[in-house]
Amino acid sequence: MMGTAKKDPDLGMLTGQLMRAIQEELFQTLAGQGHPHVRPRHGSILAFLHPEGVRATDLSARSGQHKQIVGTIVDELVGLGYVRREPDPRDRRAKLVVPTEHGMDEIAKARAILAAIEHRHRQALGSDAYTAFKDTFQRVVEHQRAWRDTCDDPPGTDPSGA
Repeated sequence: MMGTAKKDPDLGMLTGQLMRAIQEELFQTLAGQGHPHVRPRHGSILAFLHPEGVRATDLSARSGQHKQIVGTIVDELVGLGYVRREPDPRDRRAKLVVPTEHGMDEIAKARAILAAIEHRHRQALGSDAYTAFKDTFQRVVEHQRAWRDTCDDPPGTDPSGA
């Protein structure tokens, strides 16, 4: 029975599969709960909002996305009625991205959906196994972020900008 052995998927494949499966459930469920136009790219910004607002530069840092991409996504969210831009009371030259009532509804529903997904996995795996998985996964994430934060020139990049 050679050739029928299943190859173990690598970390990238598993992480991608998990992320896509969770996103699919999250955004399909959100669509059924009154948020049919929200996409994963929007979620990457909505996840970091606070009721009092956040500067786009902070959203860029928190999401790991370039400031111009964040600006484009915020423009889309403004058009969809999820956020508005307001002057920052601490610096009138800066703007805050503030969730609207519709945006706060999406944020609350997304958090509840993600909590339900997590609860379902905890039930399926058992509390101890799920806690161990989550703790280990968090350590992997922290280790990877440490690499990113200390790496001046990631492999495959040209520091000269050429």
